[in-house]
Amino acid sequence: MTRKTRPYLFYDTTQSVCTSCLRPVEAKILIKDGAVFMDKWCPAHGTERVLVSDDADYYRLCREVYVKPPEMPQRFATAMQYGCPYDCGLCPDHMQHSCLSLIEISDHCNLRCPTCYAGSGPERLTHRSLAEVTAMLDAIVASEGEADVVQISGGEPTLHPQFFDILDAARERPIKHLMVNTNGLRIAQDAAFAERLARYAPGLEVYLQFDSLKREALMDLRGADLRRPHEEALARLEALGLSTTLVMTVKRGVNDDEIGDVIRHGQAFSCVRGVTLQPIQNAGRVQAYDAAKHRLTVSELRRRIAEQSGVFTAADVLPVPCNPDTLAMAYAIRSDAGLVPLTRYLDPATLLAGERSTIVFEGDPALKHAVFKLFSTNHSPESGANCLSELLCCLPRIDAPRLGYRDVFRVLIVQFMDAQSLDIRALKKSCIHIAQPDGRLIPFEAYNLFYRDDRAGLLGQIRQELSQARTQRLQRLSPA
Repeated sequence: MTRKTRPYLFYDTTQSVCTSCLRPVEAKILIKDGAVFMDKWCPAHGTERVLVSDDADYYRLCREVYVKPPEMPQRFATAMQYGCPYDCGLCPDHMQHSCLSLIEISDHCNLRCPTCYAGSGPERLTHRSLAEVTAMLDAIVASEGEADVVQISGGEPTLHPQFFDILDAARERPIKHLMVNTNGLRIAQDAAFAERLARYAPGLEVYLQFDSLKREALMDLRGADLRRPHEEALARLEALGLSTTLVMTVKRGVNDDEIGDVIRHGQAFSCVRGVTLQPIQNAGRVQAYDAAKHRLTVSELRRRIAEQSGVFTAADVLPVPCNPDTLAMAYAIRSDAGLVPLTRYLDPATLLAGERSTIVFEGDPALKHAVFKLFSTNHSPESGANCLSELLCCLPRIDAPRLGYRDVFRVLIVQFMDAQSLDIRALKKSCIHIAQPDGRLIPFEAYNLFYRDDRAGLLGQIRQELSQARTQRLQRLSPA
């Protein structure tokens, strides 16, 4: 008898949440026609199939090769009681410390972006007090010991009335590198502010919103034509020599054809250290239907970088080992001839050998350490340049007589999962966390789903249901 087979490869199981009710559900990871899908089933809302990756080979590379032992925080702030993602804080079940910690210091903003995951805007006038902010900084230090990267965010953080007091408070603590996440309007409009900000360099980087070079895309993503203020901000940052990353929120069919243009635009400025690509997620003002229609996976962005940049190939864009499901990175060295990709010399195909698909450089502990140190988000561009220096010693084919802070250019993909795409296995490896005044550090995706102020009631209800279900289960298992 010939048995009927299913039209896909069953790869793995995981857990997720129902997109409709956010209750925990089981999920299967399937490979079909070269793509990877997550199949979810909710007793109340039925089945759902979500595209996880359009490149099964890259997905398996992330899962089977680019992994490393979890690096734990100094302490856990919450107990395991309800299960992931309802215990965030970090709980002992979390598998990665904070490579990057965020502090949201304000709900106020001078824009009202349609893609804002925080729902900020001019009408929201709340700022965190200095005491609350210092408590958040202390929470990061308690968790990390010496924090690698802390990002000051909002809202628009530069509008906080005690903005520079906050930077001073951060400087007083063991934090290696500070970032300021900004739309750039105040930098463009206020020369004195920008000059004062530049005094905090080195060790400070501007994380500049820069989604598009076209009016139509900016109106869609930001509700305003920001071309002129963005150019004015970049010109001022260039004059001040203040390290900058261009941050591009990417939406399918809106600006995903401009990735190469933004990378080339960034190359023209010596202050720009690279470009970060963030596909939209269902959070804040982004509606579920819009996110499902316009979201891009890491593998799709990786392919667009290769097709559009004129510099990087797909093989140059490698998974970041601390959380390879959601992070990918390419490094290049600036030269007189343009960008020279470093990751080209670490093509995964040349690093795999043997029956067990072990990585060749694992035989060289120094090279292995340098590679994993390079492909991690827990360092600044300056320390990344130091990592590259170490790696170049192991790769003599690369001729780079100069390698400093200004000689490195990186392209980073940061995918934030939402209710539709959430994979609990990947969430447990999240290394980007939002600090709270009460000492908790909450993974970014979980925070947007369950821990923002408007979600407290839903989280409480789900926790109550899980607690009741556990009690009933224990009663059934107890001897009569």
